[in-house]
Amino acid sequence: MCDIEEATNQLLDVNLHENQSSVQVTESDLRSESELLVTIGATVPTGFEQTAADEVREKLGSSCKISRDRGKIYFVISVESLAQVHCLRSVDNLFVVVQEFQDYQFKQIKEEVLKDFEDLAGKLPWSNPLKVWKINASFKKKKAKRKKINQNLSKEKINNGQEVKINQRNVKKEFTSHALDSHILDYYENPAIKEEVSTLVGDDLASSKDETDESSKEETEPQVLKFRVTCNRAGEKHCFTSNEAARDFGGAVQDYFKWKADMTNFDVEVLLNIHDNEVIVGIALTEESLHRRNITHFGPTTLRSTLAYGMLRLCDPLPYDIIVDPMCGTGAIPIEGATEWTDCFHIAGDNNPLAVNRAANNIASLLTKSQIKEGKPSWGLPIDAVQWDICNLPLRTGSVDIIVTDLPFGKRMGSKKRNWNLYPACLREMSRVCTPTTGRAVLLTQDTKCFTKALSGMRHVWRKVDTVWVNVGGLRAAVYVLIRTPQAFVHPSEEDGEKGTLW
Repeated sequence: MCDIEEATNQLLDVNLHENQSSVQVTESDLRSESELLVTIGATVPTGFEQTAADEVREKLGSSCKISRDRGKIYFVISVESLAQVHCLRSVDNLFVVVQEFQDYQFKQIKEEVLKDFEDLAGKLPWSNPLKVWKINASFKKKKAKRKKINQNLSKEKINNGQEVKINQRNVKKEFTSHALDSHILDYYENPAIKEEVSTLVGDDLASSKDETDESSKEETEPQVLKFRVTCNRAGEKHCFTSNEAARDFGGAVQDYFKWKADMTNFDVEVLLNIHDNEVIVGIALTEESLHRRNITHFGPTTLRSTLAYGMLRLCDPLPYDIIVDPMCGTGAIPIEGATEWTDCFHIAGDNNPLAVNRAANNIASLLTKSQIKEGKPSWGLPIDAVQWDICNLPLRTGSVDIIVTDLPFGKRMGSKKRNWNLYPACLREMSRVCTPTTGRAVLLTQDTKCFTKALSGMRHVWRKVDTVWVNVGGLRAAVYVLIRTPQAFVHPSEEDGEKGTLW
């Protein structure tokens, strides 16, 4: 989890610049900016819009509107809550809404529609959304500045002129002095962890002189912003293409702000979202998806962290629950669970040694980052990884509260032919280890035909309560929510024996 209080303070400690000119911001101005209300849009995994809306309501106290365009939600916040928005676990990308048109009247002639887009650019209320973008951009710039300073920093005089040398060897010695597990140091060479170490050191040692010099340089040499317009369009009744809308609207934005167009190395990304007659103009607040937060060692079918979070919320974990992912792959689901539900214990297992190794590496990376942020050795995370056979789990009967897993689709991993035998065997073994009556299972698969057939033979031990349809890498998949029935598990060999004695 990110440090919300520190992030909020940094966000509010920003000088805003209006139309390329420097403006001195007073304390009252900052207070008014923090109390500014804006509408935030968020893209979420398709099918988990309600789950994301529930998280926003719980953590931010804001009501959500789910868009007709599947995979988007909208909610109103004050600017001081912007840091908390970046800490949401269920959202992929964020943008601030400039203006929304619920029933935009498109004309029948393409040239007239595109001319309307050109005229629209100068009529939109850009002021407040741009203030939010500048606060957000300044916050990201401060983080990037610290990383850059510490990558080049070898010596710095602090604390009354005392010289402190910083290098990777000293950092490793510090970890050793704390008697950390040896495997933590093995994964220190990971680039993502190096970056985190560099950031931590920079927070403590970056000099105010460098920051002052750079800020004064920005004030004396204002740079023209670079931008691009991205049009996301859905609907069959439009007489124009997405590229045409982005081109003409972007040209008008360029004329209005005098910005420079750049499709790759841009500062501002203006969004033009069109869904049938609904048009929403926004400014992006994220450069890359927020789901890239936990995994450093990727596999062929790594699940998005946001999708993993949505699946875990469906099973409603309770304190002290034992949560198992018997086919964990890179460990996306149990790692997300251990990060958000720290009062449960999470077990990641797989039959592939390469997958178990990736999961262990990801767990170690997350543990290292956690210890770096705390500045001292911690008790670790409530998670472990093990290699096993999904059809013969080394777990006591009825010892698991929740099972959450991503079943093989039969495309990149396994085959649909093998799934006809694998799915029934998995459901049978899951029913054995899962607690009767209270046990739950949330299972993701694209091979719905095979799963439905397998589940039909397990209705005495599993009861389906919900099905959530999601989009996974362009594939329509289903998340099945199952409840363990009260019936005790009976091994197939025992069932055959009972039938024999009856005859």
